[in-house]
Amino acid sequence: MNIAIFEDSLVNQLYPISVARPAFAISCGGYRLADLLPRLEGRRFQHVRPYLQQLVAEDYRIAALPEVLEGPWAFINARLVPHVPIVGRIKDLLQHGSECVVWHNNSVALALLNFSQPRSRSERTFEDFLRKEIENRQIPASDLKLPLFEYPHEVIKYHTTIMKDNLEDRMSRGDYKQLNDGLFVGQDVVLGDYLTVNTGRGPVIIESHTRVGPCCYLEGPVFIGSCAKLIENTALKDNVALGHTTKVGGEVEASTIEPYTNKQHHGFIGHSYLGSWVNLGAGTCNSDLKNTYGLVTMEYNGQRVPTGMQFMGCIIGDYTKTAVNTGIFTGKVIGVCCMVYGFVTTNVPSFTNYARLFGQMTEVPVEVAVAGQQRMFLRRNVLQRPCDIQLIHDMYELTRHERRLGNEPLVL
Repeated sequence: MNIAIFEDSLVNQLYPISVARPAFAISCGGYRLADLLPRLEGRRFQHVRPYLQQLVAEDYRIAALPEVLEGPWAFINARLVPHVPIVGRIKDLLQHGSECVVWHNNSVALALLNFSQPRSRSERTFEDFLRKEIENRQIPASDLKLPLFEYPHEVIKYHTTIMKDNLEDRMSRGDYKQLNDGLFVGQDVVLGDYLTVNTGRGPVIIESHTRVGPCCYLEGPVFIGSCAKLIENTALKDNVALGHTTKVGGEVEASTIEPYTNKQHHGFIGHSYLGSWVNLGAGTCNSDLKNTYGLVTMEYNGQRVPTGMQFMGCIIGDYTKTAVNTGIFTGKVIGVCCMVYGFVTTNVPSFTNYARLFGQMTEVPVEVAVAGQQRMFLRRNVLQRPCDIQLIHDMYELTRHERRLGNEPLVL
């Protein structure tokens, strides 16, 4: 069986989370879809946005989808929620082997197709090709439920519901030492004095080479990636997942923080998603609950989208930095490569110096963003590759429309 993970047009609806990464690399519930795909037997291929091809080739070692297809193929949408039980459902479907399609809100979540003769992908987009094949062959629909991310806030929504299942899977597969009931640690983990761990609602897993400072509080479910550092008095509560090589302090609740991000000072982050290479200044806090206690409505590209969630914090794109004492209002979206100061009362376009409180809002030059990337990488002993530099340039062009009012640059 050939397995192809593909991005469709709705991947852009996940901005800014999906600007700097393929959709299958979005962390949710302590896993990425990329972590679960190797459990499916078969040769793996990918079809992502063109500007990410080189980055995916170097970081994930997955071959590009060939132009000519032959034999049995499973096409899996890269927006699939990385929930462990879903992998089992897909395995059962693959073993059955019959052609079928799984739909989620008019999007193809999964399609099993067999090409008895070589078939060239001549359509304008892969999505057009797939839909045409399904329609022309009259492929039967399966009643299998495979949820897809449609909006950024859904990453937080699913994160809080799938976290416990995913951590139980990690416990069953990982090489951990159980220090006490519900607390599992990898190799070379240092735990500071007066650590308090509450595993009544779920386990706490700490990966290898992580340092936990004194007087910390961990309330499961919690996942802490390898080589992370928690400073003294850190509190992680109720569905927190930290990527590898993160530095965290203060209070974090029900949030995902991607690798290489710093939030190592006091301040609260709740029901939020932070991309990679983000740095939060001391005292940065976000609100995750309206004063009215009502449901949160997000705004994406001028469209208001009800979340159905009472608790919803912020979405922060990769490479964004906040100044000391930055305050982020409920349900705000901050793009990639931003510099943020003061109170964030509106969404922030990518590559923006945002100081609305002080009457200033200007564009971050792409050269400044590239130089900042280089300095950050050097601090973490990470090589800045040509594809990393190109990613900054590509993100700048892809988000240019966010910073325009009419044909003029966005300036307050």
